Amino acid sequence: MHKLLSRISKLLSMSRRSLSPSSSPRPSKRAKMDHLTKEDFKNGVFLAPMVRSGALPTRLFALKHGATLVWGPEIVDKAILHSTREVDPVTGVVSYNGVSRAIFTTHPIEKPYLIYQMGSADPDLAVQAAKIVMQDISGIDLNCGCPKPFSTHAGMGAALLTNPDLLCAILVALREAMPSHITVTAKIRLLPSQEDTLKLVERIVNTGVSALTVHCRTRNMREKDRAVIERLREIVEFVEGMGKDIAVVENGDCKDWEDAKRVRAVTGAHSVMIARGAESNPSCFSPEPLKDVETTLIPAYLNLSKYLQNHWSLTKFCVGQFKGTRMQVTKADSLAMRQTLSQAKDYSDMEHLMTSLTGEQEFQQIIEAIEKKPPREHRMLLTEISLPHDEQDHEEKATTITPQGTQNPEPPGSGAPFLPNDTGKPHTKIPGHDATTPTPSGVLSLTSL
Repeated sequence: MHKLLSRISKLLSMSRRSLSPSSSPRPSKRAKMDHLTKEDFKNGVFLAPMVRSGALPTRLFALKHGATLVWGPEIVDKAILHSTREVDPVTGVVSYNGVSRAIFTTHPIEKPYLIYQMGSADPDLAVQAAKIVMQDISGIDLNCGCPKPFSTHAGMGAALLTNPDLLCAILVALREAMPSHITVTAKIRLLPSQEDTLKLVERIVNTGVSALTVHCRTRNMREKDRAVIERLREIVEFVEGMGKDIAVVENGDCKDWEDAKRVRAVTGAHSVMIARGAESNPSCFSPEPLKDVETTLIPAYLNLSKYLQNHWSLTKFCVGQFKGTRMQVTKADSLAMRQTLSQAKDYSDMEHLMTSLTGEQEFQQIIEAIEKKPPREHRMLLTEISLPHDEQDHEEKATTITPQGTQNPEPPGSGAPFLPNDTGKPHTKIPGHDATTPTPSGVLSLTSL
């Protein structure tokens, strides 16, 4: 084990440029750019909202490596309402703290590119929560697709798909309450029927949203079920036909920047959102993502996370997901690091790997990367997108249009809860202030554990 760890340390010194210990990074400054518009949601590759995996260090590395915009993890409305905003005088990190944990953390450097995702089932609570955080974000996104019980049991997430009156009421309330420089968007899942999906999309677009993300799975599908991305082209064409000039963003089964070209060619989507690919390697937004993440990413991530005071348990979880192509790092090297990580109790247990740069220097490199090439300039233009003829023929054969009044075939639900059987009944009334929207458990929160 000692020899393997020593080998990793040597690889680190070979693969990373060291800075002089005497060099002092200049003070961080906020990136200069105008507020987001509808155009900023087009021709982009975005970091998807992910509980735990979408932590602040991950978002910063995604921006460094080319993510056009980044979504924060879903935060339930009531959770942020009972938080206290604090700013670290040294790092500039903004924390919305609960009684015993940070509910949401951000930094001014990411503000121009940060979309705050909210879980809500009440228009009034949604507006109150949005007003709390609007000074630190550039957009609000309503989660209308999370199928997890902590969200759906309170009428949030995917439960909103079967209550379009409430879903649209929340979006309208947000759009009316937010200043014009704060965008309002929504993220949904497909409904089993394409006809019903188009009806829902039409209503959402008419609320005044700046963009719509479609996760190309239904509520009953899970990650191991193939995303039915072929259904999205009809949705994109439908939205374009409405003349609202808003982007439709694809989510589901996109691995990286190069794969996003395939997804856009197949679906016609204006942009693509990456979740699992970014969870494995947040440099996936670059045409040349990092290889040997054990030496090129993990030490830097640990240094930055420690500097930003990211909770160790959250950092440990994120680092545990990282993987990528190995060139110089052997399988044994990787296993040795994973074993050390699994046994680590805090940052001090990983210090022998946190070499070369300090956390402050890592942060300065991120600032310089963002300033040198602002994320909004990292675009995937239509001229870059093409699909080989054999793949085009395959996709054309795979594309299906759902007949009116029928349900799209879908894979088994993998144990997921099914849609309720009362979707044909009148929708429930929009709840008032006493609506139940509990905070998700600590295990699923941003700074869980």
